[in-house]
Amino acid sequence: MRIGIVNDLALAVEALRRAIGRRSEHRIAWTAASGEEAVARCAEDTPDLVLMDLLMPGMGGVEATRQIMARSPCAILVVTASVGGNASLVFEAMGHGAIDAADVPTLGIDDYAGAQELLAKIDLIGRLVGDAPSRQAKKPPMRRSGAKRLVAIGASAGGPAALAELLGGLPAGFPAAIVVVQHIDEKFASSMADWLNRFSANPVRLARPGDRPATGSVLLAGTNEHLVLEPDGALAYTPEPVEQPYRPSVDVFFESINKDWPGEIVGVLLTGMGRDGASGLHSLRMRGHHTIAQDQASSAVYGMPKAAADRGAAVEILPLDRIASKLRLLFGDIRNVAP
Repeated sequence: MRIGIVNDLALAVEALRRAIGRRSEHRIAWTAASGEEAVARCAEDTPDLVLMDLLMPGMGGVEATRQIMARSPCAILVVTASVGGNASLVFEAMGHGAIDAADVPTLGIDDYAGAQELLAKIDLIGRLVGDAPSRQAKKPPMRRSGAKRLVAIGASAGGPAALAELLGGLPAGFPAAIVVVQHIDEKFASSMADWLNRFSANPVRLARPGDRPATGSVLLAGTNEHLVLEPDGALAYTPEPVEQPYRPSVDVFFESINKDWPGEIVGVLLTGMGRDGASGLHSLRMRGHHTIAQDQASSAVYGMPKAAADRGAAVEILPLDRIASKLRLLFGDIRNVAP
């Protein structure tokens, strides 16, 4: 991959150069010391990936991410001195389309682990960039019904902001359980749940093994393993399939609920790079469940929902600001539903 580095600290740039230099297949396209310079560089020479710092003089990484994704979109990985210490800014950047976040590797004899973690994320992004949508869907059968109701949501790049808006549009005591699978490192999942609680009238927390989705609550996948629904109705985490590059995988979760959830499901696929979730959404539709994909205009990154739309996996393709009202209507809560 051709990689752009955005950081105003010489030591950080050197640490990133050394980490990238461990892989002969990657090369540095350019470096920028400010957000303004990064926006200009991307317009002149768009790389495959940008490693974006958050805190810089002048334009910071959040605004630089927003402008790059609007003007010359490419994959962006937030790489900063302390991801945990800047969680709110990380989620803002992800809301504008950044894919993931990592700490800057340290320089010195003990920098191997940090470099390997960064390279693993770069490898995954390389696979996401190369993903393409698949075949078209067939006409679905009639939707089944049931007493238990579930909204299953998948998201990736741009997901935090999209989830904040969607969850913020649902009333307290929403008459369905909600489970969210967002592509995010487990180190940041707890902070993301806390952050989403600022917007959601229904409590958001990490899903724990043995949890059962319940009406009026939001459970967020919280590890780098796949969240699945067991046949007894309890949630669990599993490393299988190990070859699945998306972790946690939306497809894996959607397939599990399609098999073992006893009632009605609405599957929602939001903004994100790659195609994770398209196959699972297609399977839900084929079993008669209602499925929704976010539209291109409102998506920070039109990858995952485009893959779903291209294969006919979505019953409806909606702008983000209409998805919550559609869910309220589907589940019989017509309060304040826009026409």
